[in-house]
Amino acid sequence: MWGVATASYQIEGATTEAGRKPSVWDTFSQTPGKVLHDDTGAIACDHYHRYETDIKLMAQLGVKHYRFSIAWPRIIPDGRGTVNEAGIDFYRRLVDCLHQHNITPHATLFHWDSPQTLEDLYGSWRSREMTKDFADYVTAVVSRLDDRITNWMTINEINCFTHLGYAVNSDPPHAPGTRVNSNKEVWQTSHHALLAHGLATQAIPAASPRPCLVSLVDNISVTVPIYETPENIQAAQQAFHLCGQNGGIIFPALTGAYSPALLERLGKDAPDIQAGDLEIIHQPLDAIGLNIYSGTYVQARDNAVHNYSDRQPGY
Repeated sequence: MWGVATASYQIEGATTEAGRKPSVWDTFSQTPGKVLHDDTGAIACDHYHRYETDIKLMAQLGVKHYRFSIAWPRIIPDGRGTVNEAGIDFYRRLVDCLHQHNITPHATLFHWDSPQTLEDLYGSWRSREMTKDFADYVTAVVSRLDDRITNWMTINEINCFTHLGYAVNSDPPHAPGTRVNSNKEVWQTSHHALLAHGLATQAIPAASPRPCLVSLVDNISVTVPIYETPENIQAAQQAFHLCGQNGGIIFPALTGAYSPALLERLGKDAPDIQAGDLEIIHQPLDAIGLNIYSGTYVQARDNAVHNYSDRQPGY
């Protein structure tokens, strides 16, 4: 299936209309120096007002599948509590328009724009409370849109809003842009995001009387053998555990366990994992979405293990 994809904060605009309250990206982009030219998503592509024209253009291009994300602060402006039916109605109109043009909707439930209220209340992804609030939000959305959408994606690219959104001794380049005191706290945010994914994967079929497809989207760090010899292929397979955040995101999501090699490397910086967490995280999925931007070349060498990073050219 060929299609196109967007994210809510990147295109919708209308950040103060129909009950929507700020997301962490509103706050981050409005902070001087955080975004090039101090641009914000206040207007963006004005998709909130122009969606009918945008969808007509998609249809003229021959697009048959459209992946978009739903803005949590448009649905539950405070992150928890009352559902904003006006926000739900926007997505009803959007999806109805897609169906009118024979375009299949694929909805991402979280593409980084978490409610600022929850960041102020308990630090958003630093707290386990975020997982329950996210599951409640997912239930609110799916129970209201299940008659229109059957393709659901829980979360997009956990690494970005956790490991790029929280950092030690530096200002993170990604919303919420929060400094924390230890690498353990950073890994705890991605662990909480995985828990939120697991709870959402349980919540979606529970809220939808119709059969639906559920997936997770991850931007894995791809390890590529510099030459396809058996030794380099084996080295690339070993390196995959420690490249980027693979061992602590895609591994537990798909296998129910953190990579042992990663846990050994993290030591005291490994996240706290409570009893039952891994069972919640490791849910059956209908598909896995892979956003692949580049690769890390790996060569077999008889030396110490390197600190693999997808930001470096190779090993």
